[in-house]
Amino acid sequence: MAPRSHPTARQVRLGAELRKLREAAGLKAREVAALLNSTSAQMSHVEAGIAAVSAERIRRLAAHYACTDEALIDALAAMAGDRTRGWWDEYRGVLPQVNLDVAEAEHHAAFLREVVITHVPGLLQTSDYARAVFRYMRPELPESELAPRVEHRMRRRAVIEGDNPTPYETIIHEFALRIRVADRQTSISQLRRILAEIEQGHATVRVIPTDQDGFAGAGASMMYLGGPLPQLDTGFRDTPGGTMFIDAEAQLRRLRTLFRKVEKASLEPTASRDFIHHLTKEL
Repeated sequence: MAPRSHPTARQVRLGAELRKLREAAGLKAREVAALLNSTSAQMSHVEAGIAAVSAERIRRLAAHYACTDEALIDALAAMAGDRTRGWWDEYRGVLPQVNLDVAEAEHHAAFLREVVITHVPGLLQTSDYARAVFRYMRPELPESELAPRVEHRMRRRAVIEGDNPTPYETIIHEFALRIRVADRQTSISQLRRILAEIEQGHATVRVIPTDQDGFAGAGASMMYLGGPLPQLDTGFRDTPGGTMFIDAEAQLRRLRTLFRKVEKASLEPTASRDFIHHLTKEL
């Protein structure tokens, strides 16, 4: 099988987990390659997500690494064996790879937790709101490129609205709810969309009021995605250099701690719903 030129974030993560197991066993890539009748280059490609690896090969690697964590081995084997093309693959070559990676990560997540400060979360946005955001950020985009971005964002909602919805909890700062990315009607429609998602049980929403004392988390925006096991959780944050996927345990702990701190500064879900309802009348 030819090496992948552009591995997905999920494929890269699988390779990274295999590298962690090898390093924990104290083995060099060339030593493992010799055991498997392979080459160091092939092992490097597997651990970089560039080369595919079978579930059977993963179990053989785990045996060589003396890994006895059956749950982890099964989870990694499942990642390798899942070759289903998702709806996001329709946008390959149309949208940046990171857009596809985010949709794929959400699709496989056991739960989703998100903190947003300046914009309404993508999973809750209306098409008019999303269009206004994309147009402002990239005013040079022609309609042929703008339309698929909006469409892709709307299709991401299937993860919380489908037949088997993923539990989704988000904390939104009042600042994000008040900003008019377009006009008054777009803002009101957006707030009503959030209320509808709450009422239908698709999202648990908490709001941080602007007058909340002791909140210094202006840079706290992030998403945390639960994996099949805690050690396979994933986080991602938008940075000036692009979206950064996070899988190191120390960093994941920081994200979990950050979420708990922000949660303490937010209103309870019922109070948050009432807050948003009042805001629709105020706007």
